[in-house]
Amino acid sequence: QVQLQESGPGLVKPSQTLSLTCTVSGGSITTNYYYWGWIRQPPGKGLEWIGNIAYGGSTYYSPSLKSRTSISRDTSKNQFTLQLSSVTPEVTAVDYCARRGGAVEYEYWGQGTQVTVPS
Repeated sequence: QVQLQESGPGLVKPSQTLSLTCTVSGGSITTNYYYWGWIRQPPGKGLEWIGNIAYGGSTYYSPSLKSRTSISRDTSKNQFTLQLSSVTPEVTAVDYCARRGGAVEYEYWGQGTQVTVPS
């Protein structure tokens, strides 16, 4: 069974860079035809898609966030990473990593990790 686990600092100071890692077990991040994504949920709000990295390494980003967002991967560790630069308090959210098929909604999710940027 595919499992995903987010890790990273829970507190990031304003203007610094957030870096989160998703460790995947039970399946390879290079397997056709899956997409490995990052989704955030600010307090009191709905889910917001950040972006994903595909099985072949191509990346896709939300237009509203792509200028500050970078998703990469380390296939030797079966991990993919989210970096969000120049964070502000509005970045505060629960961040999830997840997997979907080509035309299927995300079916596997990590449990989420709280990221707080203080005012």
